[in-house]
Amino acid sequence: MKNIFKLIVAFPKAVLAISLAICLGIGVFSYKLEIDASTQTLLLENDKDLAIWREIAKRYESKNFLVIAYTPNSSLLSKQSLNKIEAISKELESLESVDSVFSILKAPLLTNNPNLSISELIDDVPNLSKSGIDMSAAKDELLNSPLYKSSLTSSDFKTTSILVNLKDDEIYTKFLEQIAALKNSTKELSKNKQEELANLEIEFKTYRDAQRIAEHENIAKIREIIERHRGDERLFLGGISMIADDMVSFVKNDLAVYGSSVLLLLGLCLWLFFRQIRFVVLPVIVCFLSVILASGLFGLLGYEITVISSNYIALQLIITISVVIHLIVAYRELYLKHKIYTNAQLVYLTLRSKFTPCFFAIFTTVIGFLSLCLSDIKPIIMLGAMMSVSISISLLVAFFIFGSLLMMLKKKEPKMSFEKHFKFTQWCAKFAINQPKIIYIISLFIVVIGIYGISQLRVENSFIGYFKSNTEIYQGMKVIDQELGGTIPLDVIIKFKPIEQNSDDELGEFEDEFGGSQEEQYWFNTYRLEIIKKVDKFLNQRDFIGNVGSLATLLEVGKSINNGRELDPLALSLIYTNLPNEYKQLILTPYINIENNEVRFSIRTIDSDPNLRRDEFVKSLKADLQKLLKDEPVEIQVAGVMVLYNNMLQALFSSQADTFIFVVLALFLVFVVIFRSIKLSLIGIIANLVPLCAVFGIMGIVGIPLDIMSITIAAISLGIGVDDIIHYIHRFKNENRLYGVTESIKRSHASIGYAMYYTSFAIFLGFSVMSLSNFWPTIYFGVLTDLVMVMMLLGALILLPAMIVSLYKR
Repeated sequence: MKNIFKLIVAFPKAVLAISLAICLGIGVFSYKLEIDASTQTLLLENDKDLAIWREIAKRYESKNFLVIAYTPNSSLLSKQSLNKIEAISKELESLESVDSVFSILKAPLLTNNPNLSISELIDDVPNLSKSGIDMSAAKDELLNSPLYKSSLTSSDFKTTSILVNLKDDEIYTKFLEQIAALKNSTKELSKNKQEELANLEIEFKTYRDAQRIAEHENIAKIREIIERHRGDERLFLGGISMIADDMVSFVKNDLAVYGSSVLLLLGLCLWLFFRQIRFVVLPVIVCFLSVILASGLFGLLGYEITVISSNYIALQLIITISVVIHLIVAYRELYLKHKIYTNAQLVYLTLRSKFTPCFFAIFTTVIGFLSLCLSDIKPIIMLGAMMSVSISISLLVAFFIFGSLLMMLKKKEPKMSFEKHFKFTQWCAKFAINQPKIIYIISLFIVVIGIYGISQLRVENSFIGYFKSNTEIYQGMKVIDQELGGTIPLDVIIKFKPIEQNSDDELGEFEDEFGGSQEEQYWFNTYRLEIIKKVDKFLNQRDFIGNVGSLATLLEVGKSINNGRELDPLALSLIYTNLPNEYKQLILTPYINIENNEVRFSIRTIDSDPNLRRDEFVKSLKADLQKLLKDEPVEIQVAGVMVLYNNMLQALFSSQADTFIFVVLALFLVFVVIFRSIKLSLIGIIANLVPLCAVFGIMGIVGIPLDIMSITIAAISLGIGVDDIIHYIHRFKNENRLYGVTESIKRSHASIGYAMYYTSFAIFLGFSVMSLSNFWPTIYFGVLTDLVMVMMLLGALILLPAMIVSLYKR
């Protein structure tokens, strides 16, 4: 590297011109960077439950839909409210992307006229859009019917939902199926298959991007309709499509806010520390060019930004500024030590003296980020890959741009006013040297409390809890969750085995003769209906479950319209065969599949319940269903978004726990290479692990759950936190060549100690910007990483030197 540094010093203008050309030439491709906020990015592709869920989705065709929660000022069944619902519905149905709209106007009122027989009801199903409806009976049915209670209308009858069914995107589904089929066809794809998969993914991406634009425009149109009709009444939009669309907006906003806010705050703290405009402008230029170059490279390579990897700009700026601060501090220190040196000599010595510690600091940070790539989750992998590349770019840009620009400026004496008045690092040195026992006692106490807190940590994935309360996503989800039957879907599938396996049971003459038949008119029998009712009753009694949709719902309604007598299999066969398709899709086909001899229970869970522990809930639900039906010839499957997201989080937690051990061992080996001392390497690792233990212990004690972002804090923080350890021990060893241990510590604190403080303060400010996000996992990530950085700094300035004093002699 000496020759490269000489080149920078000898030809600064040429180096700067080439560097700018590369940064801006590749940076222009940053416009190609795309954002992917779809639910697909948060799923484990090798998850067996994902395959089950996709098969269930095929058999029970459920349209992509949006939900509008409407709370009128007047009565829900008043003419004014019904007219508004009708007007909204008509405008929505006129949209090209909307397949149908379902509301209380179209809800079949099966008990409105008790004098009608079942066959008469089937011929002409009454609803609120027709004349001659008994409004009092309609209200009673909408409030109490198992078809609608706490689902279509709230329990207080003040809020109703308008279901907007979107047209199926068969092309999108076909693309996903073809890609999954190719990936699963064999472990090692042939060259032709690999090319086919690559081309298919390119076609899919092109189609998907076009559909996202169309979907965004569609949601914007729906919001316009809602806004026109809102007035002073409550109208909230909810649904997966809206969440994904809003998440893209959130990510774009976060990218803009992070970049501008971090640069502004870093500029202010640089001025506070150095009080010279050159040492504010130079770092800002280096940061800007680093981000531009990295973003352009990601755009060129076709990388996509996810909700998680949207933090890469803030993270890159933070790490870049820490490298530049170390260069500035080294330059200023060399200036004061060698005032007769020329600017060229000072720049050369700065670059040469700081390259080794900066290289290893970045290298260890890369190890932390690369560990994320061992995950099976796309956003985590992308964050690890993007950060590893971007901070490597930052190291090169910092040395080339900073060195060449500083060479083109005149030599100027630094202002040391901050160092003269700020004595924190000297206090840390005295405390570490004079009070090591107190430090060890405090550290041991922190470890004990930390281990206890870590044992209390839990992994949770609350969708409602991800968003701030002032966002439309949160407000809409809360209304739907608490007033309209829950938000997060879960499916229970009961598959009946062939009747021959149950020939000893007394199923009656009908079942003996027709029980094994798959024909529609013979499928309904007493045995199956009893199991359906048993499971439905069990699910409705479970905590955290809101609305439960199943065939049992129709049986309960049928009893009320059949003069209190339960519907027999013959009546059900009649309804199944003759009911108009519009109503069959509402109350029958979503819950039975005669061809596959199975029934489905569609559950919505109460996501906002603070007592819900999703992993425990899913496991206990499966176990209790198995116990309930242990003597029955059935197979049970539990699937859905909650299962998939829970699997993802559990897998991420498990992989990060294993990866953390790998990161610690890798860092220890790097320390041994750098420091040439096993003792110093152990001291450095311990000085990092104690603060990390404290932060995770605090999370467990306070009750902050681990989510998709906070799980990654350990590996990332350890990677970033060891930078201070490397810089400090590197400086200590240099001082220790001439001075004793105690004096070397004092001199290290008076020099590199300031750089460590500056960089930690800059990192703290950078991560604090994440509190401006609308996404709570991002906010928690920023706050918790700030806490980690503060603890890491104290560990490096107090615990590390204390252990060196006690354990290291030279």
